[in-house]
Amino acid sequence: MSCPQLILHLPYSPPFNCYQLFFYLSWLQNACHKGSYGYQKLKEREPRACIRFKCALTNTILDILRRRPGWVEVKEEGEWDFYWCDVCWLRENFDHTYMDEHVRICHFRNHYELTRKNYIVKNLKRFRKQIEREAGKLEATKCDFFPKTFEMPSEYHLFVEEFRKNPGITWIMKPVARSQGKGIFLFRKLKDVIDWRKVKQITCFILQDGVRTDDQKDETQVENYVAQCYIENPYLIGGRKFDLRVYVLVMSYIPLKAWLYRDGFARFSNTRFTLSSIDDHYVHLTNVAVQKTAPDYDPEKGCKWMIQRFRQYLTAKHGAEVVETLFAEMDNIFIKSLQSVQKVIISDKHCFELYGYDILIDQELKPWLLEVNASPSLTASSQEDYELKCRLLKDTLHIVDMEGRLTGKEKRIGGFDLMWNDGPVSRAEGNVDTPVNGSFMANTHLGYNNDRKKQLKQLFKSLPTQQKVQC
Repeated sequence: MSCPQLILHLPYSPPFNCYQLFFYLSWLQNACHKGSYGYQKLKEREPRACIRFKCALTNTILDILRRRPGWVEVKEEGEWDFYWCDVCWLRENFDHTYMDEHVRICHFRNHYELTRKNYIVKNLKRFRKQIEREAGKLEATKCDFFPKTFEMPSEYHLFVEEFRKNPGITWIMKPVARSQGKGIFLFRKLKDVIDWRKVKQITCFILQDGVRTDDQKDETQVENYVAQCYIENPYLIGGRKFDLRVYVLVMSYIPLKAWLYRDGFARFSNTRFTLSSIDDHYVHLTNVAVQKTAPDYDPEKGCKWMIQRFRQYLTAKHGAEVVETLFAEMDNIFIKSLQSVQKVIISDKHCFELYGYDILIDQELKPWLLEVNASPSLTASSQEDYELKCRLLKDTLHIVDMEGRLTGKEKRIGGFDLMWNDGPVSRAEGNVDTPVNGSFMANTHLGYNNDRKKQLKQLFKSLPTQQKVQC
């Protein structure tokens, strides 16, 4: 197959922005070198009896893929139709792998525009300025859901200026590309940051002075931090801090098509909240990877609530109207954050992504976006957690629809509700609606009953192609 033929089957559609054009040219250049998938004649998406899959993980997702009817696991060098890859494979192989029309992988090429802590700040700030220019200051305030943040060390002097305006408040330092609470610390004194900065400078000097390995180069590249204003007044339940993990599935950025899952969970700290001990990670970090190392951690009880239980708790305490407003504000976070990267993410038609959003709620019932995860943990911490992730992943695969069963007009599939389809989606019948007399209600049901099995049976029963469906 010659390069001119490849131009007929672009990985994303024109017009390109400069960022997309760069990656397209790279893709086109490397597409002439046969990748692990190899060349085959392109076909339109059609019902497929056998799906060949690869999986880079060995947790819940591998269990689900192996159990899925008609799906067959292939070995390392085998040709595949579906790959649940890790981001390392994506970085090293995506630009060198030519994929047929029907092939799907689980990450967008430059997902880090949304999931790296420094990039999401940059994109949200830019998007907020754009909204203010186009729609005014009031509309721009809908983007004020991210704590004040500075990239370190590049914005160190701006941070110091802000720090001195509000002496005594608590800040939190986070490495931009790590997870599970690694490398995080809280501080109130500028001396702590100055000491950190000296260590960084010494480390960089040593590595630059000597011969660096590729691993060392990568380490210095990703070890930037963000300094973020710490939310000192989190909403507490039983005296303990928590955050929410919510799942959003994006099938396309151009146009933006995003689904919100009904299930999720609240992750609690194991120790009662206090600001008097900012060095205690068991108080301030809700990551399960941190909490399960606490001396009094009970693996049977865990430290999670299902989000349905959390919503019921809030409703009993504050009333349904207040809780509806809170969850609507969370919907706004999901949509605005995705829109902020819509023009920079390469919307390749072979890609989809399941994001894990981390949301903190303060005492005023205001939700704050902490971060977005491109690889949310799929390892279960309890039986209940395993069952949740099984449901989530089964429904993700239903939407990806490798089997070609769906019509494309569905507004609900299992536990997922279509919340954005190149515009807001209404709970009312029909596809995309606009507000009528202020009565618009978004098609989101986070924390509601997830009667997915019943819904899936009705959905697939009504479709023309009858195939065995795993609910």
